[in-house]
Amino acid sequence: MTTEIQNALLIHNPNAGNGGNGRRALLDEARRIFAAGGIHTDLAETTKAGDATEIAQRANDEGRHLVIACGGDGTLNEVVNGLAGQKNGHRVPLALLPGGTANVLAKELKLPWDIPSAAEMLVHGVVRDIPLGLATPLNEPAKTKYFLSVAGAGPDGMIVYSIDLDLKARVGILAYWWQGAREAFRYKFQHFRVIAAGKEVDSSLVVVGRTKHYGGPFKITTDADLYEDQFELMTLTTQSGLRYLSYLPTLWLGKLRGTAGVHFWKADNILCEPLGADPIYAQVDGEPLARLPVEFKIIPRALRLLVPRNGHSAKTKEAAKT
Repeated sequence: MTTEIQNALLIHNPNAGNGGNGRRALLDEARRIFAAGGIHTDLAETTKAGDATEIAQRANDEGRHLVIACGGDGTLNEVVNGLAGQKNGHRVPLALLPGGTANVLAKELKLPWDIPSAAEMLVHGVVRDIPLGLATPLNEPAKTKYFLSVAGAGPDGMIVYSIDLDLKARVGILAYWWQGAREAFRYKFQHFRVIAAGKEVDSSLVVVGRTKHYGGPFKITTDADLYEDQFELMTLTTQSGLRYLSYLPTLWLGKLRGTAGVHFWKADNILCEPLGADPIYAQVDGEPLARLPVEFKIIPRALRLLVPRNGHSAKTKEAAKT
């Protein structure tokens, strides 16, 4: 850990992943670990959606040296949107203690799900600059959001919009599986146009990946790199719900590449346009965004991230030497 980091704010969502009082005891232990490494850590808990963004903005304005997020992907996305794009020249690094349903970034960084163990790794970590994705709904630009891990449009957007939040609170990621099975039989799988890197594909699904992990046990955009100024995107062209279900075993086995109707390529700017009047929804980091049209673009060096010393790519290590 760099010696410049001496005070931190830990933003905790007690509702993420059914954490509650049991998780608070683990957070107290994590705070003792950070203190032993010379970092005083205050705790701030969220009570409603949007709190984490406001708390992160205040932490930046107060000149904190580090913001630690404990929650799921939605909490992390809120914190990212509070820290990224600050105009006062102070860029507060972000760290993650896993505490939610999917924890895509924790998997990407190989952080243990045990909070004290994750703290032990991070207190000896390094700060890296990383790019972020920026999603702009062209008809509702006020809803523009940064995203850290994965965005998309089509049936995954509809799943995020339709999920029963009470069910998610009770059963976690299984709620997404349940909603996904329902959408396979009622969603229309209408085409929309994906335009990126000089290529146009009429698709029923696009996954815009900054990370290799997607959610649950799945990896989709496996050539994505958290430190690279590009997305990897995957599109599906089928309009059959049964065909979607047939892709699951292929995805589980890691053999989706090369399958008919599945396209992968890289780009730093992606435009998704509707082809009809029916609404098609987009999501960022598992949270609802807006209807298409939406533009996704890379913002280089948008966030400082505290990562385990073995949690950054060989490409980044080489760059650090130059």
